[in-house]
Amino acid sequence: MSPRILIIGGSIGGLFAAVLLHRAGLNVTVTERSIHGLEGRGAGLVAQREVFDILREVGFEHVAHIGVVAHERIYLDRSGDIISRQHTPQTQLSWDVLFRSFRDLLPDSRYQIGRRAVEIVQEPGGVVVRYADGHKERADLVIGADGIGSVVRPAVAGRHSLPEYVGYATWRGLVPETAMPQLAANQLFERFAFFEMPGSHILGYLVAGPDGRTDAGHRRYNWVWYRRYPPAALESLLTDITGTRQPFSLAPRHVLPATIAGMRADAEKLLPPSFAAAVAAEPYPFVHAIFDYVPPRMVAGRVALMGDAAFVARPHTAMGVAKAAGDAFALRDALLATSDLKTALATYEAKRMPVDRAVVAYGQRLGQSLG
Repeated sequence: MSPRILIIGGSIGGLFAAVLLHRAGLNVTVTERSIHGLEGRGAGLVAQREVFDILREVGFEHVAHIGVVAHERIYLDRSGDIISRQHTPQTQLSWDVLFRSFRDLLPDSRYQIGRRAVEIVQEPGGVVVRYADGHKERADLVIGADGIGSVVRPAVAGRHSLPEYVGYATWRGLVPETAMPQLAANQLFERFAFFEMPGSHILGYLVAGPDGRTDAGHRRYNWVWYRRYPPAALESLLTDITGTRQPFSLAPRHVLPATIAGMRADAEKLLPPSFAAAVAAEPYPFVHAIFDYVPPRMVAGRVALMGDAAFVARPHTAMGVAKAAGDAFALRDALLATSDLKTALATYEAKRMPVDRAVVAYGQRLGQSLG
């Protein structure tokens, strides 16, 4: 009988693993804490080799061509003049299209939303997952794919093994292109644009619309502003509209208006006019503090970690989705190679630990000027 596999976390990484395991004939179910699902939350992503590999694996190579092309890279000075340009065309794939494509490959009975796991307990011969509603499920193998704030991680790495704040955060916006001021559109559209200053930089590019459309008039402008914040400043930065201090990030519509107003005032003073206009055009910016994390292990007993539940790498690498795809492939291959679960998980851990550790180190090198 195929072992019962429970994946905690239904974002891209969890879906990658679930689809590969399901297509291999294994008994796998995903539980996702979100009540409304995850579609519409993504922007653009730079596809690395592992992403193309997993698209090819499931017969979805065409998805690699659904994106928005930035025809060149430009670097601005404070006044808004272009001081450098590079002809390096790059396609930003649609996170939403990628998510929806893989979600459609998994039967609804195998993807359950509104189920928030709160505790993982290993018992002889299995793992028990307790959910917020009091319900419990038993599995032969639990895979933690639940991101930076993983509930599964303590069962593998211990309760005090936590991501480390690196000294800066990102503000982000996703502005419908029709809402972008003409000043910003004229300079920024169809390009990958950058502005750098001591301890901070901002970048931006067009991405697909929330429905995956890439034709003019239906896209969004994605801007990302990296800024230093001392640890003490996180208390106010990550306090949401209910007065609750969140550990890692605040979603759109959850940031305090006063915090947004301060950020916009800084943008007006510090950024080139086109970027300042793009920032001002986003009514509901969101914020992510940046963390590093390298686990002491990826496996303990019948519990395994993958994606950001395992290694947390800085976004400069543009390798978060690729890292998750690599983990999913390695898990699938290890589980198919032997019926002995302990051997399979040891093989998975041995293959992915050095690769994922190198991704985190690469992000640390890229972020040296900010931290």
